[in-house]
Amino acid sequence: MDSRLPVKRGPKPKPGTREKLIRSGIEAIHASGYGGTSIQSIVEAANVPKGSFYNFFPSKEAFASEVIDAYSKRGQERLRSFLLNQDVAPRARLEAYFDDRIEAFRTSQYVRGCLMGNFSAEAADQSALIRDGLTKHFGAWTQLLETCIAEAQKQGEICDQFSASLLAKFLLNSWEGALLRMRAEKSDNPLLDFKEIVFKRLL
Repeated sequence: MDSRLPVKRGPKPKPGTREKLIRSGIEAIHASGYGGTSIQSIVEAANVPKGSFYNFFPSKEAFASEVIDAYSKRGQERLRSFLLNQDVAPRARLEAYFDDRIEAFRTSQYVRGCLMGNFSAEAADQSALIRDGLTKHFGAWTQLLETCIAEAQKQGEICDQFSASLLAKFLLNSWEGALLRMRAEKSDNPLLDFKEIVFKRLL
């Protein structure tokens, strides 16, 4: 018995269409939220037929999961560029990363925040698929922070009263909370408060 799925008929999607949809999805959902973004608005932004969306994604939820994957990959690349830079002392790498992010949010007038944080607030309760993706990617971000903190502890730059794992989780949790306050206040004060406590007291 042939168990293969039937071949879909019709024109084949153009190369790069899938990536265009995901890029457009990141921008649209970051700007308007998951609930405020329709499939129609995504395909219009990507300038592709609506049918092309369903060639790649069975549902909006499945699409959102891949948007989170792509956003997290981009975020991890930036984290690595700072936290794995062996030309800079580990504690200074951490501070430089957060300084870079604060400056980026100032430039964008304190809008949007972190897409994964936004998904957590808006959709994690309703979707196990989205929730599992967020858990996985926040874990990957935490691991990068933990590696850098552990290196700083080994070099005596950061006190080892708390484990690198616990400090990394606390930093990411506090940062995500500060980003929510930043969006509400349209100010960098919550981000600067975060830095004040973390780098002048905790670390």
